[in-house]
Amino acid sequence: MKKGIGIGIEDFKQMIREDCYYFDKTNYIEELLKDRTMIRLFTRPRRFGKTLNMTTLKYFFDVRNAEENRKLFKDLYIEKSEYFKEQGQYPTIFITLKDTKKNNWEECFSKIKIILRDLYGEHNYIKDKLSINEKEEYDKILFKKDDAEYDNALLNLTKYLYNYYQKKVVLLIDEYDSPLITANQFGYYKEAINFFRDFLSSALKTNSNLKMGVLTGIVQVAKEGIFSGLNNVKTYNILGDKFETFFGLSEEEVENALKYFGMTYEIEEVKKWYDGYKFGNAEVYNPWSIINYLSDRGLQAYWVNTSDNALIYDNLKNSTVDVFKDLEALFEGKAIKKEISPFFTFEELSKFDGIWQLMVYNGYLKINEKLSNDEYMIKIPNYEIQTFFKKGFIDKFLVSGNYFNPMMDALLDGDIEEFERRLQNIFLVNTSFYDLKGEKVYHSLFLGMLIWLRDKYEVKSNGERGHGRYDAMLIPLDKIKPAYIFEFKVSKTIKGLTAKAEEALEQIISKKYDIGLKELGISKIYRIGIAFKGKNVKVKYEIV
Repeated sequence: MKKGIGIGIEDFKQMIREDCYYFDKTNYIEELLKDRTMIRLFTRPRRFGKTLNMTTLKYFFDVRNAEENRKLFKDLYIEKSEYFKEQGQYPTIFITLKDTKKNNWEECFSKIKIILRDLYGEHNYIKDKLSINEKEEYDKILFKKDDAEYDNALLNLTKYLYNYYQKKVVLLIDEYDSPLITANQFGYYKEAINFFRDFLSSALKTNSNLKMGVLTGIVQVAKEGIFSGLNNVKTYNILGDKFETFFGLSEEEVENALKYFGMTYEIEEVKKWYDGYKFGNAEVYNPWSIINYLSDRGLQAYWVNTSDNALIYDNLKNSTVDVFKDLEALFEGKAIKKEISPFFTFEELSKFDGIWQLMVYNGYLKINEKLSNDEYMIKIPNYEIQTFFKKGFIDKFLVSGNYFNPMMDALLDGDIEEFERRLQNIFLVNTSFYDLKGEKVYHSLFLGMLIWLRDKYEVKSNGERGHGRYDAMLIPLDKIKPAYIFEFKVSKTIKGLTAKAEEALEQIISKKYDIGLKELGISKIYRIGIAFKGKNVKVKYEIV
């Protein structure tokens, strides 16, 4: 009987007990123990196995139920390691902050109190060995009292556990940055950072009760003081060359899984869809997408539909025209050169390159090549992410696909009057377009065309042809289909729209932007001039 597929299971014990297929990452327990680093921070995109790996560490190290937990590692790599003697030897604290995503600080802090109450409740057995004062403080956390020492809650718990067992403590903090990312989005970042700076640093800095600490997150929040003065923290991010496949799947792991489930015939398609991430020097597959593919046996976008991308959309909306031009290059399958810092600050989001760092660390773009220091070539990693940009970008940034798709269908059907009508309607009903001032409006329209049509057309922008530079060109991959040349103009008045559209069309003709297309075997060419004024649009065209 084949093992099951544990979609959504993030607890190692549950994964093993329910006999689910498990990608054995326990070799990294050995690596963690070999390395003497006190505190480690691992930053990876969401859904790359961070929580599952953290619970694996929990069940390995925890002194509680040690014999029972020992059975979970039967036939896994670590069982045969000399470091298996470390199993069940340490009091262990596991805390996840993933559920602290709230609209304001009051709600967030209330959730933190609940998390700490449950954590203290889990270790309630140690109260017998606490002093009167310590019991009093312990109970304040248990009963969510206002005067409890919440900022020192982790530090105090490590002390209590050490005194109880006379053994050093393993501290595991999952998704440490989740509340900070949400706080930044909803405008209570100052309150959040003030709390978490003390909450985390007090437990991690010069804590003699710790054996080791392991944190996970998406980004390393720097310059805000969380890790200031913590010289015992080492960060393993996507740029580093150690622990590369601790999170994510290697090609060998994916191939073995496909063989196990009898699906080797689609390996190349699987690679096209879900491979392409680069952590350090290793090519990595997205584990969430792989396990869903193994379950559904269908190639589709799994990972990109699992989270709110509001932070990315917000920053794209406020981006410069240069960002749009870089997006054009990315959508064309090219790599672009950007500075990617190992540290992340929310202040950088307002700067030119902030959006690129955000997209790299969140897994929407990959490091393609390191140039020098913090300078890298970055690109879209795989076909799944392309579908995110195709559907997500159009639906949530440009305009609903309910409007955009019929407009593009009308264009491809050669019904330019219907194309104009639907384009006009998009400008009337969609505020996103209106919010994009000046040149960004036309770039956004073009980007939508580019990512919607890239399976059928070679989509070019601002290229040299004839006696000048055209704004946009669609060259069909199937030469039986027509080509399209676009020129965009801005009118100062609504009355001048028609004249500007005619001027745009005449420019295509006079500058011979369509030269050479007939020689490619294309028999029909649409020359299309488009003029804009606010939410008004006019199209003029001819067919040759």
